[in-house]
Amino acid sequence: MEVRRRPHRIAVLTSGGDAPGMNAAVRAVVRTAEGEGLAVAAVREGFRGLVEGGEAIHPVSSSDVGGVLQRGGTWIGTARSEAFRTTDGRRAAVANLVGRGIDGLVVIGGDGSLIGADVLRDEWEAHVTDLVGDGELPAAAVDTHPTLQVVGVVASIDNDLVGTESTIGADTALHRITEAIDAIHSTASSHQRSFVIEVMGRDCGHLALMAGLATGAQWVFLPERPPRTDDWVASLRTAVRLSRQVGRRQNLVIVAEGARDRHGGRITSAEVRDALAEELGEDTRITTLGHVQRGGAPSAFDRNLATRCGYHAVRALVERPAEAEPVVVGIREDRIVTFPLVTAVRETRAVTDHLARGEFDDAMRLRGPGFVEAYRTMRTLVRTAPRAAPGAGAHRLLVLHGGGPAPGMNTAVRAAVRTARDAGHEILGARHGVDGLLDGEVIELDWMTVSGWVSHGGAELGTSRRIPEDDQVGAIAARFGELGVDGVLVIGGRTAYAVAHRLHTASTGHAQLRIPIVCLPATINHDLPATELSVGADTALNSIVEAVDKIRQSAVATRRCYIVEVMGNDSGYLALASGMATGSEQVYLPESGISLDQLRDDVARLKEAFARGRRLGLVIRSEGADSVYTTPFLWALFAKEGQGSFDVRQAILGHLQQGGDPSPIDRIQATRLAVRAVEELVGEIDRGTSRAAMIGLAGGSVGLTDLARLPDLLDPDGGHRPAVEPWLAALRPVAEAMALPA
Repeated sequence: MEVRRRPHRIAVLTSGGDAPGMNAAVRAVVRTAEGEGLAVAAVREGFRGLVEGGEAIHPVSSSDVGGVLQRGGTWIGTARSEAFRTTDGRRAAVANLVGRGIDGLVVIGGDGSLIGADVLRDEWEAHVTDLVGDGELPAAAVDTHPTLQVVGVVASIDNDLVGTESTIGADTALHRITEAIDAIHSTASSHQRSFVIEVMGRDCGHLALMAGLATGAQWVFLPERPPRTDDWVASLRTAVRLSRQVGRRQNLVIVAEGARDRHGGRITSAEVRDALAEELGEDTRITTLGHVQRGGAPSAFDRNLATRCGYHAVRALVERPAEAEPVVVGIREDRIVTFPLVTAVRETRAVTDHLARGEFDDAMRLRGPGFVEAYRTMRTLVRTAPRAAPGAGAHRLLVLHGGGPAPGMNTAVRAAVRTARDAGHEILGARHGVDGLLDGEVIELDWMTVSGWVSHGGAELGTSRRIPEDDQVGAIAARFGELGVDGVLVIGGRTAYAVAHRLHTASTGHAQLRIPIVCLPATINHDLPATELSVGADTALNSIVEAVDKIRQSAVATRRCYIVEVMGNDSGYLALASGMATGSEQVYLPESGISLDQLRDDVARLKEAFARGRRLGLVIRSEGADSVYTTPFLWALFAKEGQGSFDVRQAILGHLQQGGDPSPIDRIQATRLAVRAVEELVGEIDRGTSRAAMIGLAGGSVGLTDLARLPDLLDPDGGHRPAVEPWLAALRPVAEAMALPA
């Protein structure tokens, strides 16, 4: 019979290589446990601290983790422990835990750390019995501490654990890589140089592959998918030679540190450099990014992933049966999940075994369909030239922007153009959206036109907020006829979707409009239907987090409260997600509004907190939270009521949230959606059908929803839109648990 028993007290430790976001996970464990009424101990220096005991295992509370969210590394430390690998070492760890009343453990680390925790749990009962028999523990320990409940949280920049789509730290590492390669692009182009960039990934090519997609590298070497020819040097030289012939001024090659040839031999960055320099005479440099990939403040995604995982780790300890097998907390389809620890580690290590035996197809299969899809896309986009030239049977596609600019729009256009061109089709771009279409500003987009667009912010084609009137619809239909447009890819926010819907509904009266249309979501507001992801939102979120981190540094020196206004229109996603990623005390959302009673309580709590010694107050307000209680109103109210307790400032971040180069997540998702959108358009044309659809990510998979449903989905009272947005249901409980007074 399963026994559901809450642990008496829990401990949290970080182990293995440090990863950005570990501190956020520790913070979440502490605050969630405190909210559950559980005492928490932090273990310094990982498993070594468990063995040594003493001050290495010490109680912590919410106030102790108040300033760690934005810090890189792990503030409680991590270290290797040879002693823990021995039976005597693990016996000492059990004695130290039982002696402090601890029977629940959250381990934050990689697969080796998780295995260590599982071994400790397996041996727990035997060690307790022996310690009681030797008189080192009281006899009651057998009954009070019959088992150790273990939950793992995966933190590894390599993103190499099977069972979760992302591990804590991987996104931040990818940020560091893309920032470095973006910077290298400019110097490489200036001097017409080739660069070989070595990234981490001894047995996992995730960072190399995703960096290749996110930066437009010309060649990527991975452990899981070696070059298909023994003479990879000749193939690489041919590709570089052709790239120079088509006018490319730089060549960037990414090499995972564990890259292999198809016989299992290592391919080093030095070998790649020599291959380019010796015969081609390329001025080639090596940049080994090394441990810079581990360092620095965690990205917004990693902060929130770590926070969600830490929260659910404690929930698992509290809610699962005491004798249940250890589980790992991870993320799939943007939902936090738990899965068996032993299975996850076994399958992860199976990948390494497959690589050692040269079974690369099996290794790719275990990496998952997303990895395979990304590799296939990357192979298309890195080509020097398309495989096919437009000929008989070629289709003509048009790209059209609508609404405000969003980081990632250019990335989507680049992917769409290269996907279409590689399949032998033509693709056009309308400058300035509907306005340019009406004015005849339509250009042909070819392979090299979009070279470099993968990393560019803004919208190179321009955009427009115009929704065509009836007479303009007819003019657009005529323009489509003149251009021979067979299908349209519309990229943007609600305005773009409205334009597409207008054209689709008018197709009954205009034969030229009876063509397939696909809408791709690109808006920082994260407010579009039929998708759980909008291209641009992650970049905006990181811009907010970076700004607020700087505000925090300024505020703590002067006992100050900041009220920060972020964009979002009638969606509070940016406010809630940035509030969770920055550790704000209060977040005001359009979905919940603002009341006078709430404001009164919030001011009172802030005054009390500052009276207890707090030096910083942070409030995030979504621009659409309330039409009366505006940001200036809140500033005046907090300033008046906080006199003598704290100073108040307001910061309206404005359009900096729409600017900047797209984040790795936005680049990768824009690429993924654009490739699928082009495939859908071409398929519709080939079938002779004219479906109009909205493409999006739902449940972790790319899917399409009929555009005819747009009015109902945008109408909160229409009966089709969920009562609670998925992101709101997922984030709000976690945010509330983190808002405990520090």
